[in-house]
Amino acid sequence: MTDLIPELTPETLPMAFAQLQLAAPLARAVADLGYESMTPIQAQAIPVVLQGRDVMGAAQTGTGKTAAFALPLLQRMLKHENSSTSPARHPVRALVLLPTRELADQVAQAIKDYAVHTQLRSAVVFGGMDMKPQTLELKKGVEILVATPGRLLDHIEAKNTVLNQVEYVVLDEADRMLDIGFLPDLQRILSYLPKQRITLLFSATFSPEIKRLASSYLQDPVTIEVARSNAAASTVEQHFYSVEGDDKRHALHQILKQRELKQAFVFVNSKLGCARLARSLEREGLNTTALHGDKSQDERLKALDSFKSGEVDLLVCTDVAARGLDIKDVPAVFNFDIPFNAEDYVHRIGRTGRAGSAGLAVSFVAKSDARLVADIEKLLHNKIELEAIEFEENAPDIRKQGRINDGHRMYTEGGPTDTRHAGHRPGSLRDVSHEGQFARTDRPVRRDSAHHAASAARDPFFERPYEAPVVAQSLPSWEAVPGVHGVRSISANIKPKRRVAALFKSQ
Repeated sequence: MTDLIPELTPETLPMAFAQLQLAAPLARAVADLGYESMTPIQAQAIPVVLQGRDVMGAAQTGTGKTAAFALPLLQRMLKHENSSTSPARHPVRALVLLPTRELADQVAQAIKDYAVHTQLRSAVVFGGMDMKPQTLELKKGVEILVATPGRLLDHIEAKNTVLNQVEYVVLDEADRMLDIGFLPDLQRILSYLPKQRITLLFSATFSPEIKRLASSYLQDPVTIEVARSNAAASTVEQHFYSVEGDDKRHALHQILKQRELKQAFVFVNSKLGCARLARSLEREGLNTTALHGDKSQDERLKALDSFKSGEVDLLVCTDVAARGLDIKDVPAVFNFDIPFNAEDYVHRIGRTGRAGSAGLAVSFVAKSDARLVADIEKLLHNKIELEAIEFEENAPDIRKQGRINDGHRMYTEGGPTDTRHAGHRPGSLRDVSHEGQFARTDRPVRRDSAHHAASAARDPFFERPYEAPVVAQSLPSWEAVPGVHGVRSISANIKPKRRVAALFKSQ
């Protein structure tokens, strides 16, 4: 792979969109969107793509990679625009592949915005939705197709689209596609494409796997790195707090209050943990919604729309929301759980501090997270100092605000209580239906020290260690041999039949 071509040095790169000499329809769209100055990845990638070179681009997330590949591709495809209604006049000429549905929908919308004053058609296809509307759109003919790999293969096998005239291929967030196992799908899709094409690979991180993929499918690419690989944005203020268990929710409430944060991402590692945390925060008075892979596509889109519009303050999510989502002016990201993959940390905190704005990234570190924090240190090449958080004395203790029902057991400060056998006690939660709904009785549970001291006075018998009862080594009644003990009625050389217990005696 080669370096940047000589004439594209940083001193000669255009830094304003007006210097690009874009076609009038594209320049008008850029002006409508309020774009003036280019980001570093745009300044270096757009001129290279306009020259028809393959590109392997790396930049911090949130730096405008979508415009870096979409604008030059649209510029080169303007020669194909036409007003014909025939689908044959609108074959797929540019294919953009992305790892997640949310990112595909976002990129497709951006491309529509850039091409709004042209006659170029675009469409997006991804899983979790009915294929019929997507099929109808594809049958009409589109020049730019944005897709996730799995759903695109479904349409290829159903013969809803043909890719034999594709001239441009974009692999966006390629490292994420490899992480979630899309490499076989990518190889199948690329086998349907013409050999002669322009291939653009964009990613926030460059791993050895990505470099192998680039060497297989890119031809003499220009490598563009506008920032140190795997680096976090310098505009993001990072804090790591040593917090355990339910204190994480307490710390979350306190930081939101102290910093006066209106909105934030809250990342967890599991879908079940995401749903539980969202319910808990909602009960504690925070306007919260959850986003994870078990939700339907319609639910996921509604959750994102409500967060973008400001109807929801906290978006509790898994790493499905860690890549590429461009939601402007989100002031903070909370890592409620430390990510298992250190590179996901960079992507998570990239949801804030976008386009040069300031952001806050807070991570809650438990004792069991020591290895994961060490991986992040290794990736960032920085020593992470754990900070202690002091809870305000007059702040309500989140751990004492009721119990959390997971459908089978309820958890209190004193430990788990099985609701299937728990009786109704004043101040407790009692089961009021078979659907797992619970109601609180009138009197609150006392949590003072006198109450705990009184409950600690127990019968000494229950403090004794367990002793196994002494059981006489006697045979069951059906094994007992009738007659005098020690006298056998059969020969010693004949093994007697083993007797078994019967439910009913024979008459």
